[in-house]
Amino acid sequence: MDGWETVEPMTENAHSSAEDPALVKAAQKGDMTAFEELVVRHRDKIYARAYSMMRNEEEAIDLSQEAWVKGWQRLKQFQGDSSFGTWMTRIIINLCLDQLRKQKRQRTESIEELDEASGGVERQMPVVTVNPTAGLERGELRQKIDRALSQLSNEHRTALILHEFEEMEYKEIAKVMGCSIGTVMSRLFYARRKMAVLLADLRKQE
Repeated sequence: MDGWETVEPMTENAHSSAEDPALVKAAQKGDMTAFEELVVRHRDKIYARAYSMMRNEEEAIDLSQEAWVKGWQRLKQFQGDSSFGTWMTRIIINLCLDQLRKQKRQRTESIEELDEASGGVERQMPVVTVNPTAGLERGELRQKIDRALSQLSNEHRTALILHEFEEMEYKEIAKVMGCSIGTVMSRLFYARRKMAVLLADLRKQE
């Protein structure tokens, strides 16, 4: 907050009735309570996006908190070219992608170490069980979609989320994911086909 102006905070009533742009302007001048109102308005969406990408409640909470810290630190950079919610969603997506890449590197290194030590990687890989609906209330359709999403790879799930939920264009997804547009198209094609099969299987199981 060094160098930020000292301002009179907005009243609580003014906060609750203000539009996002007004709250952002107040927060950019150092009004922390205005920023807190923005957090209250958008925290559920930011957490939901983190959870949909990470499939882990604790990681989603940690990354959401980190996103809000970064949002406050970078608030002066927000120019209003998009909505505040969209801007924050970009921050959480980038944090999740960084974490997924880090986990992928760690898994690769662990597998290589196990391979060198024993030559029996498969026998020593831990069994990981994830309950994608833990602590969350969803409608029946949402549960089916969530179960299907959880069975996609990180790359396919991320491409699908960015395109279908965040409505990003192929070029933007390619830039965010660090791959070619062709790779994005391929991942989306596979993810959609896999989702269709998984959702059909879930309907059969009922």
